[in-house]
Amino acid sequence: MAETDVVVKKENLPSGPALSATEHIEKFKEFFEEIDRKNVLESVSAGRSAIAVDFAKISAFDTKLAVDLLEYPEEVVKAAELSIKEIELPGEVGKIRVRIHNLPNSQKLMIREIRSNHIGRMIVVDGIVRRKSDVRPQVTKTDFECPNCGRIISILQTESTLREPRSCSCGRKGNFRLMEKELVDAQSMVLEENPEMLEGGDQPKRIGIFLKEDLVSPISEKRTNPGNRARIVGILKEVPIIKHGSRTTSYDLLIDTSHIEAMDEDFYEIVISKENEEAITALAKEGRVYEKLISAIAPSIYGYEKVKEALLLQLMGGVRKRRSDGIESRGDIHCLLVGDPGSGKSQLLKRVSIIAPKGRYVSGGGVTGAGITAAVVKDEILGGWSLEAGALVLANNGVCSIDEMDKMSEEDTGAMHEALEQQSVSVAKANIQATLMSRTTVLAAANPKYGRFDPYGNIAEQINLPPALINRFDLIFTIKDLPQADRDEKTAKHILQLHQNPDIHEPEIETEFLKKYISYARQKIRPVLTDAAVDEIKDFYVQLRNKAVSDERAARAIPISARQLEALVRLSEASAKVRLSDKVTREDARRAIELLMFCLMEVGRDRETGQIDVDRIATGIPASQREKMFTIKQILEELEKELGKTIPMEDVARMAVERGVSKSEVDELIEKLKRTGDIYEPRLGFLSRV
Repeated sequence: MAETDVVVKKENLPSGPALSATEHIEKFKEFFEEIDRKNVLESVSAGRSAIAVDFAKISAFDTKLAVDLLEYPEEVVKAAELSIKEIELPGEVGKIRVRIHNLPNSQKLMIREIRSNHIGRMIVVDGIVRRKSDVRPQVTKTDFECPNCGRIISILQTESTLREPRSCSCGRKGNFRLMEKELVDAQSMVLEENPEMLEGGDQPKRIGIFLKEDLVSPISEKRTNPGNRARIVGILKEVPIIKHGSRTTSYDLLIDTSHIEAMDEDFYEIVISKENEEAITALAKEGRVYEKLISAIAPSIYGYEKVKEALLLQLMGGVRKRRSDGIESRGDIHCLLVGDPGSGKSQLLKRVSIIAPKGRYVSGGGVTGAGITAAVVKDEILGGWSLEAGALVLANNGVCSIDEMDKMSEEDTGAMHEALEQQSVSVAKANIQATLMSRTTVLAAANPKYGRFDPYGNIAEQINLPPALINRFDLIFTIKDLPQADRDEKTAKHILQLHQNPDIHEPEIETEFLKKYISYARQKIRPVLTDAAVDEIKDFYVQLRNKAVSDERAARAIPISARQLEALVRLSEASAKVRLSDKVTREDARRAIELLMFCLMEVGRDRETGQIDVDRIATGIPASQREKMFTIKQILEELEKELGKTIPMEDVARMAVERGVSKSEVDELIEKLKRTGDIYEPRLGFLSRV
């Protein structure tokens, strides 16, 4: 909704409201009867307890009334609510709250710009919901009885502490009896400045937001989930800071919300117009739809066609399925890019977080386990504890790009396992047991263990991430920066042209349209596997797992597991979504197989046997090495029967070499068995089994 251009000049304002309280009621009565009657009737007939009023209409109706509303909002909004009771409406009308929205630009502030002179005025603030408390009842009005004369004294409760009457007309002071209290549902949340509104190294500022009554209804609550971007219209109030049971001279700031509007939409909330839908279906029918969409993923980066194709399928996603036994299989496709420095990984991540409507970008150096999943923090407004969502929860139904993942500690990456596979974040801290949804697509990037890939070394061993975490990614790409004259010339030309003319490589499809195309595919298309696609995936899976090999030890390698089988299904479904097809064809299955094989050949190949071995990714120990470890264990067992518990290391090495294990490998394998706790060294040069 467009904002109005009314500008209120503070220096020309009178010392009090331009209109009296009676005039406010009369003016609003006239406004609702003549200008906004349809809005009132719709709200009353729908049984709503609040009515949203456009400030632009009030401003056009009466400027003085509009100015008073901005400067003295509490009194004027109360007058508006009283005026509705005086209007003739069909049926019985209860208490209706007036919610003002679409305020002028003059009232829009950044959180860091809020000052004490704004207290009591109506302002607009944009930001990200960082955390919110549970909905709890709060007292708004209390009736006290005087024990002496029986008089009932009503007190409006506007502060955080309960106010009691100081005295009665009969002369009694204190110890009044609480008779009745009026309760409303209330909730607090913390709003943080949008990161794109900040400059340089500015720390994003936060402010407390107070919601009550209809603003905490189940429908309204969805707008205020942690991670959502929201526009808050409300009255700025001061809250006394209490330390050690007494007030201090400092005050905190709080916005008493009048209206809340969700600014951030995920893939499933973006509204697709009829014109957009026609353009999307027309593009899907074209023969070059794949090429056009892939070229629009990251036009400023040269090459990486397979990676860009994978990113397109990742954005499309597979189909989430919930079975009758309650088990869910995720539809989100997770990708990991491991590459040399300067190979464009961060640019790809940034680009994807721009295309995704609810994209989050974090860098591993400054991320903790709590920051990426969830944290429990003390609620300063309503007391108690509340959950603060991390990046994976904030990007629910969107994409979370995690850069420099290798810089995160193993403890912090360990917190991600549940979020990647089960797509939820469980918290059990400070008497809070909660499960947050993180149906998030993860795109991560990392550098090799030694900064740059060794072209002659084993690729899987150079990925410095826990095997259990790596195994949760559907696709793992290695991006090597190797000198190659022809490619280097094209890359240099592409980059230099971009610097010379930034818009030279404009894609055929604009970012906004690409975003809508992906959103339309996610909202409307739920492709189903055809028999041909099932046969293609099944044949590939069975043949690869049972590929005949001459070497008996290599036959123990597991080239592909059920995890990769599920990844093939998700990739096939995403491929069908690109064409907006409700059926997954054999061609979609082949596209998925080609992508998976491209990744497995890079990171899953055992150099000793030449076979694809998924254990190299899943456990970090390939089948060939596992077989040699088993050989060492057998030798130790045999020698223990002959020589007793203490076995000379020389004898172990001699027997291992006889069975085809090299001397250097024996030393390495013994060290590994020591680390795993299978054997120990009772004294120098001797080994014992545990």
